[in-house]
This record gives sequence, C-alpha cells and structure tokens, in this order.
Amino acid sequence: MYNLTNDELRHIRGGAISFGAGLLIGAGIVFLIGVIDGYIRPLKCN
Repeated sequence: MYNLTNDELRHIRGGAISFGAGLLIGAGIVFLIGVIDGYIRPLKCN
C-alpha cells in the first residue's frame, strides 16, 4: 500500500466545484425553457 505525503495530499483536487457549476448551468437551461414555453404557450390556471 502506498501512503501519500502531506505535499501530495495538499494537491488533491475534488470535483465538487465543477459538479456544482454543471448543476447550475443545467438548472438555468431548464428555467429558460420553462420561461420560453410559458411565453409561447400560456396555460390558464384552474
């Protein structure tokens, strides 16, 4: 088994920021599609 040194541990990068950015971009796209759909095809409330 290989033990990492402290210097190697400090250089480990996680993927949370890129995952969060992808989630934010996806949510923005879904929101824009909903706005465009509501503008083009408005539905009355019951």
